[in-house]
Amino acid sequence: MGAYEYTALDERGREKKGVLEGDAARGIRAQLRERGLTPLDVHEIADRKAGGRRRLLSFQRGLSVTELSLFTRQLATLTHAGLPMEEALKAVAEQTDSDKVRKIIVGVRAQVVEGHTLANALGDFPNSFDELYRATTAAGEQSGRIDEVLNGLADYVEDQQSMRQKVLAALIYPAFLSVVAIGIVIALLATVVPDLVEVFESVNADLPPLTTTLIAVSDFLRAWGWLLALSFAAALTVFIYGMRRPGFKRAVQSRILRIPLIGRFARGVNTARFTRTLAILTRSGVPALDAMTIGADVVTNLPMRDAIQRAATRVREGDAIHRALGHERLFPPITLHMIANGEISGELDMMLGRAADHQEREVETLRQGVMGILGPAVILAMGGLVLIIVLAILLPVFNLNQLVK
Repeated sequence: MGAYEYTALDERGREKKGVLEGDAARGIRAQLRERGLTPLDVHEIADRKAGGRRRLLSFQRGLSVTELSLFTRQLATLTHAGLPMEEALKAVAEQTDSDKVRKIIVGVRAQVVEGHTLANALGDFPNSFDELYRATTAAGEQSGRIDEVLNGLADYVEDQQSMRQKVLAALIYPAFLSVVAIGIVIALLATVVPDLVEVFESVNADLPPLTTTLIAVSDFLRAWGWLLALSFAAALTVFIYGMRRPGFKRAVQSRILRIPLIGRFARGVNTARFTRTLAILTRSGVPALDAMTIGADVVTNLPMRDAIQRAATRVREGDAIHRALGHERLFPPITLHMIANGEISGELDMMLGRAADHQEREVETLRQGVMGILGPAVILAMGGLVLIIVLAILLPVFNLNQLVK
């Protein structure tokens, strides 16, 4: 049985699209006619590759974090209630309002009905279900605790979404203030200052150095502002393109890690993400070495990802996890101590979870600290620039008598 996407006309001639399951396109057309629909197009949403596996062709965009969390939570609830996996997937597909989500779920269910495991079925949708999700699901199926594992995955996805939103909030506010400040300064230099300059020049007298400097900057912006904006856009484009190249991106992120406050924040975010992933995988029964390999992929900072991969090599050679990670000197000492305690006590998954909780709390504290510093700093900088412009304008006014002479 496969999943088929159809386009049909109803009795009023309106076009309808959807997904149905069936053995062949002919059977799907028959189902549509039974519903009073006239089929226009019916095609299978997955094609068979070598080795009998299916690979999705239609869906380049995967599930969003919210959609993935909701799907995982619903599936966990239904499987915990005792529904077979194919029935649970069918129920979730019927409840969703999104055609994209329904197509993906129906595609997964079609393979589960054929006898594939859920983890293998999810592998046909790599844009929606990453390696961490699939490996954890496979471990849950092998251990018979799929409902518990899915609940843990739903918590993980929600926590990652919450952390991502907090990080974005920490970056958006200062960036917004900076853009507003630069816009105000440019507007003053390009519009207000030229009008006042004409008044000052009409008296034909020497102006204070601050005023002449401001006039020179204003003249430069009016004459060459377009070139400055074009150069900035070109530099930004080159930077964005360079960040797509691993070597350049690794060099930039390595420098970021050395910045006192921002580097600590970046290490905290990636350490929290790595330890949380490691905790979920080890709790689900995935071997620690495999968990480290998968966990490295969720780390967005390339130098830290390289460090984890090197640490995994040392663990494969017989070293302890905390010593292998400590050798890289990128991970917080308290995290390494917690991992060491977990390895000694045999409760590694619990200690990894506590380490992740601690790092997430520290990241939140740092975020609030960054917000507390950057916000006022940008406001002070903007106020300072505006003050300089105002002084440059008012100084000639204060010396008006001398200018008249």
